[in-house]
Formats: sequence, structure tokens, C-alpha cells
Amino acid sequence: MSLLQNFKGTSTQMVAAISGTLFAISDGMTYGWTAPFIPYLISDKSHIKTTKHEAEYLETALLLGSFCGLPITIYLVDKIGRKKSLLLASCVVLLAWIAKAFGNNIWYFFVARFFCGMSGNMAFVAAPMYIAEIADQKIRGFLSSIIYIMMLLGCLIVYSVGPYLPYYIPSIIGVIVAGTELLIFSRVPESPLYLLSKNKPERALESLKYFKPYTNATKEMDDLVEVLREQQKNKGKFWDLLTVSSNRKAILIMTVLNAGQHLCAYTVILMNLHLILEAAGSIYMDPPIAAILFATLMLLAAMFASFQIDNYGRKVLLIFSSVLTALCLLSIAVYFNLKQMGVDVDGVSWIPIASVMVYGAVFKIGIGLVPIVVTAEIFPTDLKAIGMTLSDAMFILGGIVGLQLYQWLSDSYGLYVSFYLFAACGFFIALFTIFVVPETKGRSLDEIQAILKGEKPPRLNNGSNRMDQPE
Repeated sequence: MSLLQNFKGTSTQMVAAISGTLFAISDGMTYGWTAPFIPYLISDKSHIKTTKHEAEYLETALLLGSFCGLPITIYLVDKIGRKKSLLLASCVVLLAWIAKAFGNNIWYFFVARFFCGMSGNMAFVAAPMYIAEIADQKIRGFLSSIIYIMMLLGCLIVYSVGPYLPYYIPSIIGVIVAGTELLIFSRVPESPLYLLSKNKPERALESLKYFKPYTNATKEMDDLVEVLREQQKNKGKFWDLLTVSSNRKAILIMTVLNAGQHLCAYTVILMNLHLILEAAGSIYMDPPIAAILFATLMLLAAMFASFQIDNYGRKVLLIFSSVLTALCLLSIAVYFNLKQMGVDVDGVSWIPIASVMVYGAVFKIGIGLVPIVVTAEIFPTDLKAIGMTLSDAMFILGGIVGLQLYQWLSDSYGLYVSFYLFAACGFFIALFTIFVVPETKGRSLDEIQAILKGEKPPRLNNGSNRMDQPE
């Protein structure tokens, strides 16, 4: 019976994680939307007259919306809960896709992308918190990584339909995805830890039994109560993030890992892939086809990493991924450098395409997947909402800085300069991971806090108080 309970518990955790992260498909579609649609909007075929300058602001509008949504996220994730925050974000995304479908002016797109940024910010804070609080330790990394898998699926969808089908088709798909999340995720419980923190022990117990029927619910509740009691002795305040050494280390880790993703050219490539490949002048593959293959490789790599993240651990994947990512960016930089110097590169114009493809695979194995998992694990519960919001802020700021550096350096000096910089950031993240980032694989949330404080963690447990007695 314990095996049946274990299967039932992990399956309900998985259903909740998948339904709660469907928003990421829409978010991925929004993120990758500019790659195929900017060339369309600035062309003579566009249904809305758009200048290249306006098109560039479409990229920034999404990130500005994310940044402006930070205060709202901080308030709502703790005020109304993780589940309701995700449902609210889905409602906003649904309305934004409708605006894109029926908008007949460029300002509809600006406003829609701005609000998609706000809702995406809320969802990318709430979803990792929710998953970390409902998931068994043995599959916590896998379930947390589903967010990125969904996002990459969204990128693949928009890359596949954007260049070939009418402009309103992605909006129809986005509405369907958001509506599905509202229907399914509204039926699953809020996380037991959040309910307990809001003095709702009966509902917390029901939620715990729903997600973890294989545990001794009474003992598990006692453990959660003890964790909250310990944390309430010194209730977390914003300044605790700066005054407590373990929290400062957590901030440093999440800042480097989250901002570093964009400084490894993630946003730049995702939003400008078609234009970058056109600039490379490859004769081997058309940019739209290359973009579809790129998104497919990223998706497959993320799926592979999601199954391996709880086997190999976070640090191994981060180091492996960041080094290979840097080498791919370095090869792209050298190619564009040689091309700008007047060297005939037609015979090796496969290099940027191959490098982009390898980048898509190795980036998502580690540096593009692990940070969101680690960030959800390294903050104490009473500071998790603030910590996750700050990590999202670093993610957004990294994206804005990465895009601005790319546009400025490319316009002023050439594409190769920005890619040299991005390659250097990849090598730096590898060194940072080796010397600073702790291994959180298989550790409970309180064990991770002990490591960050420089203490010897208590003996590793297996994640739950299982009822192994046969019935």
C-alpha cells in the first residue's frame, strides 16, 4: 500500500506542478515572439506600420513590465498565496493575448507585452515557491525544472508558427493555454506550508494529505510547525537579507546565477535569433528553420537535465553547462570578428549555426535551468517571497543589461564584441560555481540553511516520514 500511496503522492505533485506552470508556455511564446515577428512587423507585409526603433522597444517592454511588477509580486505572493497569484497571472496573460490578436496599433503590443512581463514576474516567483513547498525532496529539482521546459515549449511553438501562419495564431494558442491553466490549477490545493503560516492548520493538513499521502501526516505537520516556530522567533525582515551572513550569501548566489543567464546571451539570442543568423550570412540553413531546430534542442536538453538534476546535482550541471556555453559564444564572436575584418567566411558559415545549436543544448542543461531550482531552495521560508522576488529582479535586470549591451556594442563596434563579453561571463560563472555555490541536491531546506551559515548540516534524511509498514 505504501508504494501505491507513494505513486499517488508523486503523481498529484506532478499534476499540480504541470498545471501550475502552464503559464510558462505563454511566457515562452511571449519571450520568443519578437524573433519571428520583428522581421514581419518592419516589413512591407505587416498589418501594422512599425519602425525598427519601435520594434526594439517591443523587446524592452516585456522586461520593463517584469521590473515594474516586483512590488505587486512581493505583496500578493504572501497576501493571497502562491496558487491565487498564479491564477491571477494567467488571467492577465489571457487578456494580453486577446489584445495582441485584435490590436490594430503598435501600442496594443507595447501594453500587452508590458502586462505579460508583470504577470510573468509574479508567476516565476510564485511557481518555484509553490513547487518547493509541495514536492518531495527526491523530485523537487525535477518538478521545479518543469517551468523552464514549459517556457521552451512556448518558444518552440512561436518559432514554428510565427514565420508561416497568420499573426493572430499565436494569440489563439496563448488563450487556450491560459484558459487550460485556469480550469485545471484552480482545482488543486494551496501549499501546506503557506496555509500553516496563515494559521489554517486544518486546510494545511488536508493539503499535506493530498500531496504526500505516503507520509505520517501528523508527524509531518509537527515538523512544519516546528520549522515555522523556529523562523517566527526572529521574524524575517527585509534588512535580514543584508545583515544575516547566510542570506547575504544566498543573495550573491542568486544574483550571479540569475543575471548571469542573460549575460551569457540568453535573452539576446532568444529575441534576436533570426536577425543574428541573417547577419551571419550562412548558406546552409534558413534562419526560420534554424530557429525551430534551436528551440527543439533547447527543449530536449531541458527535459534531459530535468531528469538528471536530482542525480548529478546542481554544481556539476552548472559547471559543465557554463564552460561549454562560453565556448559556443566564443566561436560565434571569432566568426563575426573574422567576417568584419574582411576574411572570406562563406566556407565556414556553418559555424554560427552549429554554435547556436550546441549553445541551445548545453545552456539548458545547466546555467539555463539550475538557477531557478537553486534560488527556490536557498532562502528561509519567512524571507522566501522577498528573496524570490529579488532573484527575479536580478533576472530582469540581467536581461535589460544584456539587451542594451548587445544593441550598443553591436551598433558601435560590431556583433563580435558583445559575444566576446558574453563568453567571458560564461567562464566567470563556471569559476563562481566551483568556489561559491553549495550543492543542494538531496538536502532539506533547513539543511541548506545550515550549509549557507557555514555549519555542518544534520544527517541527510530521505525527504519524508514514510509509512513503510504494509497494510
